[in-house]
Order: sequence, then structure tokens, then C-alpha cells
Amino acid sequence: QLQASGGGLVQAGGSLRVSCSASGLPLDYYGIGWFRQAPGKEREGVSYISSSGSSIKYEDYVKGRFTISRDNAKNTVYLQMNSLKPEDTAVYYCAAKWGVNLYNTIAEYEYWGQGTQVTVSS
Repeated sequence: QLQASGGGLVQAGGSLRVSCSASGLPLDYYGIGWFRQAPGKEREGVSYISSSGSSIKYEDYVKGRFTISRDNAKNTVYLQMNSLKPEDTAVYYCAAKWGVNLYNTIAEYEYWGQGTQVTVSS
């Protein structure tokens, strides 16, 4: 039901925008989180946005470089990634949790997309 897209290969310092869209799931009722998982590492949070878009949080390691946004009319959430670093290389997942709050732990999320690969070369 959730589809993450937009990943790819980019050089360090470059930018990518990944998108999270949904079929059969009205995202305007859901808080959305972006998570990532690098090879051999645990999945970690990146950024979160409430259903209205009024509350947003970034993890420290992406703060100032990544921007999360949503367009509820398009049923899509975006993650704009700038100043990318090799350590940002991972599979990026979006997840959805029904409700109006901001949700920032993996366990809270109900629906997960399949992930999109982001590779940053040095």
C-alpha cells in the first residue's frame, strides 16, 4: 500500500528527493516516518511528519540537510535530501501510523513501504 521511490546513485554533496505514495490509504489521516537501513546495520529513523504537516522532527544526523514535506492532495510525502554523504547510503523506507501526533519510533508504525535504495559515492 505504501510505495517509496526516487532513490538512486549520487555523488557526495549531491541531492535526491524520495517520495512515499499510497494506494488505498488516505495519507492525510496518517503520520509518516522515513527510516533507513544500511547493510549490516539496524533500521534507524530519519524524519517524521504529522498528518497535518504541522509537526516535524529530524534526527540529528540529517538535521539541516534533509527536509520532509507532504502534499495530502497528491497523497504523497517527500524527503528532500541535500548535501548527501556516503554514510547516508541505505535503503530508505517510509512508514505510516494512523493518528494526528508525531510518531518517531519504529514500533509505532503500522504500514511500511518496500524501500528505495540511495547510494552516495565518495
